[in-house]
Amino acid sequence: MSTQILNGIAVEVSGEGSPLLCIHGLGGSSNTWTPVLPAFANFKVIRFDLPGSARSALGNTPLSIELYVQTVEQVLESLGVDKVHVVAHSMGTIVAAHFAAKHPQRVNSLAFFGPLLAPPDAGRPGIQARADLARSGGAEAMQEIADAIVKGATAQQTKDGQPAVVALVRECIMRQSAEGYSQSCEALSKAQPAAVEKIMAPVLLVTGDQDGVAPVAAVKAFNERLTDGRVVLFEACGHWTTFEKPAECVAELERFYQSIA
Repeated sequence: MSTQILNGIAVEVSGEGSPLLCIHGLGGSSNTWTPVLPAFANFKVIRFDLPGSARSALGNTPLSIELYVQTVEQVLESLGVDKVHVVAHSMGTIVAAHFAAKHPQRVNSLAFFGPLLAPPDAGRPGIQARADLARSGGAEAMQEIADAIVKGATAQQTKDGQPAVVALVRECIMRQSAEGYSQSCEALSKAQPAAVEKIMAPVLLVTGDQDGVAPVAAVKAFNERLTDGRVVLFEACGHWTTFEKPAECVAELERFYQSIA
């Protein structure tokens, strides 16, 4: 495994095989995918931190879904990669959907965890309020945000029985820069749905029965717009799918890739 900094973007590349690109969500990093790496044993795995997240620099251009898609294009170009399998979580699924709708011929498959087309209109002011809190409150606010996310975005069973997962989610958020996280929130608050009807690749959509960000009804509605999609529901799981249910994620990914081989 090697880490490269490509135009300010931290990129990890490991393995051999067909290229597979991993896109994390709001408050995540390339380590969103560490628990499920066994599912990617036959792939060349490309994991990167979105601009302004984790180890990637926050540039002068305000963050947006469009900028994230451009970053995906630039990372793939820098690595000489044309077609990819894509795995994404949360906000990353919005980015991946826009990329796949824009470049349907470049995507072999899509595996989405905690998927959403875009935030519901009723939720947008709350995301913007979180952006404002992060910007005004700095490190202290990031702790407050992290604690709120642990409380609201993980399953009760996770909070009760998986303290290491609680600590990991909390650490992911608290290690973000306040300004980078604020701009990431603003990008999400303004996100619009991709033209997912243009996506021709097979799509796996995984959500948890306690995922309030990607509730099963919304995920099923997402699936109805796809040409070739399948929904999987995990019990006792919140929004941090790969952390809360890693073994189940690996099993579903392996089943998915076997079905499209």
